[in-house]
Amino acid sequence: MHNDIRFIIAQVAEVQLSYKSKVSAKDRPMVRNSQDTYDILMQIWDQDTLELAESFKVLFLNRANRVMGVYSLSHGGMTGTVADPKLVFIAALKAAACNIILAHNHPSGNLTPSSADISLTEKMVQAGKFLDINVLDHLIVTADGYLSFADDGLM
Repeated sequence: MHNDIRFIIAQVAEVQLSYKSKVSAKDRPMVRNSQDTYDILMQIWDQDTLELAESFKVLFLNRANRVMGVYSLSHGGMTGTVADPKLVFIAALKAAACNIILAHNHPSGNLTPSSADISLTEKMVQAGKFLDINVLDHLIVTADGYLSFADDGLM
């Protein structure tokens, strides 16, 4: 048994946090409303899978609502995907995001949120409050349009 503190410290993993952007803050897209969000998402979403399989993405925004980055959280099947709140907020904290916007697609084209969509959104909003990260919106996107939880009073 080693009681030497140097041996114990050598066995502990080092954690580093960093965020580097090649785009200056003033050149990042700004989100002013749900239409801006949808337009940004449609530029980055794989159009070949939009109507095939569900995916979940998170936009990270700074205090001025400029997009710092996008996190492709999960890619699932035709009727669902997993969105683990822990992974969302691990990434948001690492990116030093002040605000986030959640988004997932419905390959069916149906913009009606499921009870699971509503429950997940509520869970994310509560987690964000605890961490002082605002969940500004949750969009369901399709090739033909979107539903904004914020615009529709669902959050």
